[in-house]
Amino acid sequence: MNPMSRTLNLQGQAGLIEALLDVPAEGAVQGTAVIAHPHPLFGGTMQNKVVQTLARAFVQSGWQAVRFNFRGVGASAGRYDEGQGEAADMLEVIAQVAPEGPLALAGFSFGAFVTSHVAQALGEQRPPQQLVLVGTAASRFEVAPVAPELHERCLVLHGEQDDTVPLASVMDWARPQSLPITVIPGGEHFFHGQLPLLKSLVVRHLRA
Repeated sequence: MNPMSRTLNLQGQAGLIEALLDVPAEGAVQGTAVIAHPHPLFGGTMQNKVVQTLARAFVQSGWQAVRFNFRGVGASAGRYDEGQGEAADMLEVIAQVAPEGPLALAGFSFGAFVTSHVAQALGEQRPPQQLVLVGTAASRFEVAPVAPELHERCLVLHGEQDDTVPLASVMDWARPQSLPITVIPGGEHFFHGQLPLLKSLVVRHLRA
């Protein structure tokens, strides 16, 4: 965990939501990024290395980053709800940590699936300025399409050799939308040995 992370105790439909806030060391804060973690039933938490890497990329790019544990994970109350309750958790986090101002959404694996539905739920009322989906779990869940007006602000990253979520399944999801995917050559689901590259790609996207 980043030693500068600040613990947040938020309130969700199922009770307490445990969260961590990281802020840039200097300069004006561009907005708030809310980041969702991998599958709760397979060890996914806000301390996941990819989730931490996403938080660092946002902080380096001038955003404050909020990671949180879905219901039933860590100190967060409740139990796994197949994505529906988890999307409600994310919407509650957004409402409490970023009720106004620029918003970015990001998620990894199951978290990318949840994030896609949260972006869809926010719709035109609160469209994110940035959307980052990593290792999107398109082979296991019905990932929501990305609204056409968000395409230029959306980065979809996937590992070429991901054996948890095959690249082909993400291509099948993206193809009808003409949504580009950035493929990391040789990358697998957790991007072992390639987290610095992952971070640099996200920073490049945020600063473009």
